[in-house]
Amino acid sequence: MPTEFKLPDVGEGVAEGEIVAWLVSEGDTVEEDQPVAEVETDKAVVEVPSPYDGTVKQLHYAEGDVVPVGNVIVTFNVEGEDDLDATPAPDETPAADEDADTETAEAASAASSGSGRTFAPPSVRRLARELDIDLASVSGSGPSGRITEGDVRAAAESGGESEARGEASAPKSAVTKVTDDAESDEPKSAVSKVGASGAAAEPSAAAGREKTLAAPATRRVAEELGVNIDDVPASEEREDGAFVSEAAVREYADAQQAAQAADTAEVRAGDAVSGEREERVPYRGVRRTIGKQMAESKYTAPHVTHHDTAVVDALADVREELKPVAEERGFRLTYMPFIVKAVVAGLKQHPYLNSQLDEENEEIVLKNYYNIGIAVATDAGLMVPVIRDADEKTVPEIAEEMRDLIEKARERSISREEMQGGTFTLTNFGAIGGEYATPIINYPETAILGLGALEERPVAEDGDVVAKETLPLSLSIDHRVIDGAVAAEFANTVQEYLENPSMLLLE
Repeated sequence: MPTEFKLPDVGEGVAEGEIVAWLVSEGDTVEEDQPVAEVETDKAVVEVPSPYDGTVKQLHYAEGDVVPVGNVIVTFNVEGEDDLDATPAPDETPAADEDADTETAEAASAASSGSGRTFAPPSVRRLARELDIDLASVSGSGPSGRITEGDVRAAAESGGESEARGEASAPKSAVTKVTDDAESDEPKSAVSKVGASGAAAEPSAAAGREKTLAAPATRRVAEELGVNIDDVPASEEREDGAFVSEAAVREYADAQQAAQAADTAEVRAGDAVSGEREERVPYRGVRRTIGKQMAESKYTAPHVTHHDTAVVDALADVREELKPVAEERGFRLTYMPFIVKAVVAGLKQHPYLNSQLDEENEEIVLKNYYNIGIAVATDAGLMVPVIRDADEKTVPEIAEEMRDLIEKARERSISREEMQGGTFTLTNFGAIGGEYATPIINYPETAILGLGALEERPVAEDGDVVAKETLPLSLSIDHRVIDGAVAAEFANTVQEYLENPSMLLLE
């Protein structure tokens, strides 16, 4: 008996994953724990191992598809178990077919919608994901029932309901009901000739019947091939309606797969042609998660950004003095641990910067703990590991914890828990270059501090212009919770600690 393998929760709390690559093909023999696919979640790419020894019978998704956790991704023929659904003998008698028609008609009708594989080119699948449309709910108007871009857009405009399933859309049927053709003088036939009408112009056009007669074995083959049997052009007409043979099912499935392959080749060819001037990169995984969170933050919290500059000559001197000591202890001392301590000191004095707005209960939640997120640029995109209870840790402890978390983030081995629970975030765009920016708040936090490049700049001092080590600061706040005056006071406090680092010894 074939055994279905469902996509497991490859992260902790992950809802879906993208099939980045299949590591096996249909027909391959696999061993237990052998990786069968690479799946990307919103934080990492992981290999999914086979739980069985056996043979890959069917891969249910294409590379690039986003699959909800719990959906079947592979069907295995497990060793030691018979493949009971193997192709039946071709000499099955019509009498047996007829006996089975009645008992299977209801089941087929119930399964005819949404249970079959959807056929759509990659560009259409991408559009469906962008518009949040379930392709399984869309009826295709293209050749062989393929779903077109127009079908997806129509479904989006109709609120996700497929226009093709509505009454306004005539079914594309190669078989017409006798009773539907009341005005025709032609002999009453349930089987129309291919090409006799516009709807049947395509040899493999989806029939879209409501009822189909077929043997159980034929229905099983259709299910295996992901074909809706009501869409298969009828082989013959019997007393109770259109009859579909196994050969017709296989011919229809082959035509659909050929059309799908042609679409894929066309899209790839188009990408290759346009590659000289532009390139398309899938908007998925970590990148998509970042985008959603940024948009939610920007369009939910009214941002205001306060800019300032700290003169940090004294901090630079302290760091230079302590660097050899840190190296002897086995870690590299950067400015960031000092800045974390200065920020925590500022948050203690201005608690609304360390808060969250509970919109549902209309309350501002002031956090009496200090979990500081550090934005890290990785090859996969921005990640924010969190230093928990930073107020209880020394500068060396913060430095070592930061090093470990940043390394994990860049290797994409960081856990979800290590990136959750932040109360305030620091982002150091100055490490790359630049002075000021408008950081996007790590929602639902209410503030974020951006750091520009720490370097020598001209500073007016006692009527003279002198070179000083300076650190540009860009503080974005949620103006629903924090007023501009409070933001400026917080920035002043942070500057005071950075410009007088000995004060950090008291924190």
